[in-house]
Amino acid sequence: MNITRNPSLVEQLAASYALGTLRGGARRRFEALARTHAPVRAAALIWQGRMASVAELQPQTAPSPAVWKRIENLVNAEKESRAMLAARRAPAAVSDGGWWASLGLWRGATAAGAMAAVVAVVTGLNLNTALNGQVQELSARLAATPEIQYVAVLADDKSAPSVLVTYDPKHSQLQLKHVGQFHPAPDKSLQLWALPQGGGAKSLGVLGDGAVVRLPAGNDAVNKVPALAISLEPKGGVPAGSGPSGPVLFKGALLQTTL
Repeated sequence: MNITRNPSLVEQLAASYALGTLRGGARRRFEALARTHAPVRAAALIWQGRMASVAELQPQTAPSPAVWKRIENLVNAEKESRAMLAARRAPAAVSDGGWWASLGLWRGATAAGAMAAVVAVVTGLNLNTALNGQVQELSARLAATPEIQYVAVLADDKSAPSVLVTYDPKHSQLQLKHVGQFHPAPDKSLQLWALPQGGGAKSLGVLGDGAVVRLPAGNDAVNKVPALAISLEPKGGVPAGSGPSGPVLFKGALLQTTL
């Protein structure tokens, strides 16, 4: 079975690989396939990046005092409800006070029930407010989450992956993540090029320092572009219309994806 023709299966295997649940011979076969097929390699790198950022999305925080207070209120309300239920189930005992004493008992139970109801309502309102805040926070995170329309794994002349490139149409942005060990000299810069079919190379920008670089790019800059390349240029790069002047270090196919 050729799994490279089944994108859904590739995604499942890449996710399992990143999670560490793909083991033994299956893991070794997937790694061998990733070394020879760019789409498989790209899926693996993308899922590894997703798993690495999970901890950053949810930093560990201590509960606020208000949370503990709400828990205490819930516990107290539960105790009051149980006491009232026990009083209702107990056989009515006629004391010296007669019906007036019994009436006092029920008045106390009613007051306790009313207090429990008030606490429950207030607690519910607080929880609803907290839930709305969480929904708003998740909505903001979702809006900031990039879409991935195109992906490329740029490799060196030995087919070793060096740079993972993704394009986010929602934010009109290219993201380049260094996965190799190459670092240009202080007087040199790396420059990204689109390689359109039947045309000259078009500059997409000069890469700055850092493991992750983001470059602005419209959809027309990458649409129908079959490949990308990175060349080594003088510090600051070369003019956009001149084409690469230095050696092309990394190159790879630009693939459309449904991620």
